[in-house]
Amino acid sequence: MSHFSRTLRGVAVAALTLVASSAFAQQELKIIAPAGPGGGWDSAARSIQQVLTQTGLAKSVQVTNVTGAGGTIGLAQFVNNGKGDPNQLMVNGITMIGAILSNKSPVGLDQVIPIARLTGDPLVIVVPANSPIKTVQELAAAAKADPAKVTWAGGSAGGADHILAALFTKAAGSDPSKVNYIAFSGGGEALAAMLGGRVTAGVSGYGEFESQIKADKLRALAISSGKRLAGADVPTLKEQGMDVEVVNWRAIMAPPAITADQKKAHAETIDKLVKSKEWAEILKQRGWEDFYLAGAPFETFLKEEQTRVGDVLKSIGLVKS
Repeated sequence: MSHFSRTLRGVAVAALTLVASSAFAQQELKIIAPAGPGGGWDSAARSIQQVLTQTGLAKSVQVTNVTGAGGTIGLAQFVNNGKGDPNQLMVNGITMIGAILSNKSPVGLDQVIPIARLTGDPLVIVVPANSPIKTVQELAAAAKADPAKVTWAGGSAGGADHILAALFTKAAGSDPSKVNYIAFSGGGEALAAMLGGRVTAGVSGYGEFESQIKADKLRALAISSGKRLAGADVPTLKEQGMDVEVVNWRAIMAPPAITADQKKAHAETIDKLVKSKEWAEILKQRGWEDFYLAGAPFETFLKEEQTRVGDVLKSIGLVKS
């Protein structure tokens, strides 16, 4: 091959590389939020949408809500309709792992392509402002006396909120399989139940209840993470003598049967997204922790988390062995 031919080939390869990288920025993406509006997955999907468009990492981004069964209906739709489509993504998290197990879903996370874990959302346990329950100890005493009389509002059955309610009941010295949990498909519905005084306590991401806590409409009793959340004067469960820790992480997935290059393009785009100042601002606004993990380490984490959640759900009677 002549020097001129090699140079021409090099220019052609460089041009193709440039086209490939810039083509992603021209993509019209569709992100599935497998839950109702107002919840954590919806917020995550719309935050990703906002940053991708603000930064020009994608031409346009459409968010579609698919509700039901702890995200497993959205997962099934994503797997079946999104197969091989590099323009589709889906947000999910720990709640979907529990829902797959508790709903005996025919579709699992082994059928999607993990891209990255993005955020960690400490959960908060709240009661209505006019509740006679003022402390974690009083809520634990009520749960120990009669778990059926303590009603909890939260997200989907088998999800992070449900896991926390059951582990709290267990730590209080009562039977976690008797926890009286009412599942809502979106954070807005759970909030309405809380503000209406129709439940004893509620569980959600701190960011979802923050404005109502600061307006003194809800009383925050405890945070579920291992350390206090910056900017929130709420003690952890462990600080208050309850050995319980649950973090509601959220991630983004690609559909099955996309190419290795398409997977790499998604990974590179998400890496740029999480390192942008716009994303940092979103984390600050929402009260989310940066929980970014990508590539093989994320895939390993996902397998370990499926085992851990399965063990927890079996121990509290939500999933049969």
